[in-house]
Amino acid sequence: MNAPYNHNPEAADKARILAEALPYIRRFHGKTIVVKYGGNAMTDDTLKTSFAHDVALLKVVGMNPVVVHGGGPQIEQLLARLGKKAEFVQGMRVTDSETMDVVEMVLGGQVNKEVVELINQAGGKAVGLTGQDGAFIRARKMRLAPTKENGHVDLGQVGEIESMDPSVIAALEDGGFIPVVAPIGTGADGTTYNINADLVAGKLAEILRAEKLVVLTNTPGVLDKDGKLLTGLTPKKIDDLVAKGVISGGMLPKIGSALDAARNGVKSVHIIDGRVPHALLLEVLTDQGVGTLIRSK
Repeated sequence: MNAPYNHNPEAADKARILAEALPYIRRFHGKTIVVKYGGNAMTDDTLKTSFAHDVALLKVVGMNPVVVHGGGPQIEQLLARLGKKAEFVQGMRVTDSETMDVVEMVLGGQVNKEVVELINQAGGKAVGLTGQDGAFIRARKMRLAPTKENGHVDLGQVGEIESMDPSVIAALEDGGFIPVVAPIGTGADGTTYNINADLVAGKLAEILRAEKLVVLTNTPGVLDKDGKLLTGLTPKKIDDLVAKGVISGGMLPKIGSALDAARNGVKSVHIIDGRVPHALLLEVLTDQGVGTLIRSK
């Protein structure tokens, strides 16, 4: 006689999760998902590995992930080693040519190559690039409006996006590769510029007509003044919440580029907690999600 079936709750859980993922896999097959990678997910070894596995898996099941990364802490470390003091104005790093050399070395080299290698180790085929490759991000110097306290401030080689040509990204996607983008652009005269990674991710999501923009942060998502998680937002709802002072302070710049993306055709934007292992998979492939969802309409 056969032994009775030994019910394994762990296996049953796995089966349920896979069944739940199927409609999402079907719905987002062939769609582009732009992921802004930053915060703890970029510095904690376990989270780094789980992120790389998530990205590789999304590609294997037929989606087109594109990763845009920052690298603030790593830039800080190298500048400190070189004895150079960081200077910030309105949250922007003042970037002289020596600092820009460090930015290029860290973002375009060390960090970019590490992310590429992690994804490749997880079974993906990642390719690293900066906005200089294929003249993909054209930038111009960012000029801040003068303030009473500071007068006119020159941020140096800090750029804003003038235009993007996503054909190099499309070519990589078509070849089965996962693009990993460092947020550096080039001006018309060949000057390189350091660009905020959130801005690059938001703009890239717009230009690629991405299904989703997913932003990994060190918070549970967009919080109100009492620290409660807000979700199911639309650009109009967010405007109301900002007007009422429910969303304020550090959350505003975080959602600025996300909001632009939602207004300009990206169907949904997710601001998620990158401190949760496999946050990316949970957000894209399950009913629960782990952060704030902003729908375009």
